[in-house]
Amino acid sequence: MNDLRYIRDNASDFDTVMARRGLPAQSSAILALDEERRSVQTSLQDMQAARNEKSKSIGAIKREGGDTQAIMDEVAALKSQMGELEERERTLGESLNQHLAGLPNIMSADVPDGETEDDNVELRIWGEVKVASGPDHVEIGEALGMMDAETAAKMSGARFTILSGGLARMERALAQFMLDIHTGEHGYMEVSPPLMIKDEAMFGTGQLPKFAEDQFRTTRGDWLIPTAEVPLTNMVADSIVEEESLPCRYAAHTPCFRQEAGSAGKDTRGILRQHQFYKVEMVSIVAPEESAAEHERMIGCAEKVLQKLDLPYRTMMLCSGDTGFGAMKTYDIEVWLPGQEKYREVSSVSNCGDFQARRMNARCRVKGEKNTRFLHTLNGSGVAVGRALIAVMENYYDPADGGIVVPEVLRPYMGGMEKVVKA
Repeated sequence: MNDLRYIRDNASDFDTVMARRGLPAQSSAILALDEERRSVQTSLQDMQAARNEKSKSIGAIKREGGDTQAIMDEVAALKSQMGELEERERTLGESLNQHLAGLPNIMSADVPDGETEDDNVELRIWGEVKVASGPDHVEIGEALGMMDAETAAKMSGARFTILSGGLARMERALAQFMLDIHTGEHGYMEVSPPLMIKDEAMFGTGQLPKFAEDQFRTTRGDWLIPTAEVPLTNMVADSIVEEESLPCRYAAHTPCFRQEAGSAGKDTRGILRQHQFYKVEMVSIVAPEESAAEHERMIGCAEKVLQKLDLPYRTMMLCSGDTGFGAMKTYDIEVWLPGQEKYREVSSVSNCGDFQARRMNARCRVKGEKNTRFLHTLNGSGVAVGRALIAVMENYYDPADGGIVVPEVLRPYMGGMEKVVKA
């Protein structure tokens, strides 16, 4: 959520940054609600003071034997008017919060302008594309007899796939490998978080209310996590963290669940875009002045995974039109997929600044001091397991026998297996 005080003091600048996201000017409506609410609050304070003063005088009038009925009627009238104003103040507060909750984060000044992913800026390319083109992962997986969308559709519907045999083991191996890298080399603490969460947690990281249609909800009202970012980031919700203990770095391997409501008809082939998928997620909680450096560190952690797998990739900075709702700046890593003959996203790493912390009321302070400030939160996939599996399948495919050569770093996780072949 954006800082209301910033909007009061920088209304024109706020409208400018919202315009970069393709939104009309927002400050007038926000400030009108804010001004009316503060006016009501001032009236309430004045009425409370008047009511207190009149209430005090009742006792004095009684001691002198006077008639208090008139002044008691005035006190009662003030009480009634205050009740109406309190309800008005509450309504205005809710309207103001709803308006602010629906607006995206303010982007960093260095985020390039643009409308779509075609306007994203390439920062660097790593690795040599050794396989320019070839069969896609669906052809490879089905030929091996280890990828079955038809049976999955019978039991679960579209956008589900059954993996078996060597592919199922490779998917598990990739996740274990990523976790070991992030915990052993990059200093993240492994966490096994809940997979069902409450409204407050989804609101805190920005999934609600704007993206409710993209989520799965249980019959008892909980939400299935769309990413481990939600529970990991909410570990500091409604708390004050001592700055001496920062940064807090968490990593988790979880299934993720998404309706993909906004992507109907897109990437329906194979496991590129599923309702259920696995991801290793990184979350960093830092002091405000450390978030820019932490962002660079995190993208390096994600890149290291692909480097160790020897998968060619490129790193992109997202333009203003492609930057996510809660992010002030985002880097994407796109891995080379021979089956599509192009780079596709395998990791997205975002600095959210204090946007999520304000929604979660997550603050930090120096030990022994009273003043607090909002934390900065960052998140990134390190990386999406299913998409990494696609990249391995297509880049390590052996046309001689239709098998998949197991990357060296994965072999210890595959019991020494050197190649996935048809049984």
